[in-house]
Amino acid sequence: MSDYQVISIGAPDHWRDHFGGFNSDLSRQGRRIVDHELTMQYISMTANALEPGEEAGYWHKHSKIEELYVFLEGRGEMGLDDDVITVGPGTVVRVGQNVLRTWRALPDSETELRWLCIRAGGEPLPSFPDDTGREPGRPMPWAQTA
Repeated sequence: MSDYQVISIGAPDHWRDHFGGFNSDLSRQGRRIVDHELTMQYISMTANALEPGEEAGYWHKHSKIEELYVFLEGRGEMGLDDDVITVGPGTVVRVGQNVLRTWRALPDSETELRWLCIRAGGEPLPSFPDDTGREPGRPMPWAQTA
């Protein structure tokens, strides 16, 4: 048996329908904690959506993990310690340990601000994955169905 799982989190325009959080006090509309549904050991991910003008309403930081924000749609801003940056489709922001962060969807954004937040911790990653095991002689699965 292979070690993988598959779920569907739906198209980004339906992410606002999700309601979730890491506990009941942190739950909100427009958040889905994907790692609560998949068996993830070293990474975690949330799918998020804020309506234009909506904001997180809190600052937070992590002491052991880093986060990667991948913005897919809408326009917004992130507060990072004492800085404010503009975010939108294609913006990718890495936030290290002990950096305060918050975010909001701009009031005049034409769509919801939608993004993935990917979290990881543990040991630093090597610059080149040294645990790769290629199998060059194995045929591609779609070549077998032609």
